[in-house]
Amino acid sequence: MKQPLAYVHPDAKIAPSVVIEPFVTIDKNVVIGEGTRIASNVTILEGTRIGKNCVIFPGAVLGAIPQDLKFAGEETTVEIGDNTIIREFVTINRGTAAKGKTVIGNNCLVMAYCHIAHDCVVGNNVIMSNCTQLAGEVTVDDWAIIGGGTLIHQFSHIGSHVMIQGGSKINKDVPPFIKAARDPIAYCGINSIGLRRRNFSNEQIRDIQEIYRYLYQSGLNNSDAVERIEAELPATKERDEIILFVKNTPRGIIKGYF
Repeated sequence: MKQPLAYVHPDAKIAPSVVIEPFVTIDKNVVIGEGTRIASNVTILEGTRIGKNCVIFPGAVLGAIPQDLKFAGEETTVEIGDNTIIREFVTINRGTAAKGKTVIGNNCLVMAYCHIAHDCVVGNNVIMSNCTQLAGEVTVDDWAIIGGGTLIHQFSHIGSHVMIQGGSKINKDVPPFIKAARDPIAYCGINSIGLRRRNFSNEQIRDIQEIYRYLYQSGLNNSDAVERIEAELPATKERDEIILFVKNTPRGIIKGYF
């Protein structure tokens, strides 16, 4: 359903059940799935794909060209999954030649005034609180919760199931399952409350705690700690996810607060 005061480019592909409120602008080469609602004064630009049952609140701008001087007009996209909520005045830029697309997963909540820059990849069930700012090519894994006003440096990696304190400045990678807080940002224990809410068992939580004792309380550097973890702790999905994260970080992980 389209209001007469909205502009929709004739080449846009809009599912019949999409609600488009007044003063919306939808450019060419846009795809919007069933059940999505686009509130007033939203601007959806070329290359944007929005899934099913999303809600886009007033003032959001999706698919604007990157704020990257290397961008040369290449054809790129913003891709938003199903059941995701984009609140007021959120800006999401499309990709560059680096990755070709900016991706937001399913069941995410992106609160007011957040910015997601070019080539970011945000997983499923992620919550970004008000005014969180992601620079280019940031990766945020599933179930991460990022407190309001957090600034995340380009190329950073935020692991799954993390909880990040509001107002944080992230310039290193944040490994999975932990709480990150303080200034400068630091490891402050595992996110045990969040893990229990997501049905992690007490045994899984204890195993994760033991892994992070090696990484943050043993006095070992990260490489030696990972070797000890692999040699001394049983293989689990969580153990292997943490090891892979630490081994693959080019930026290094955040420090411990001890």
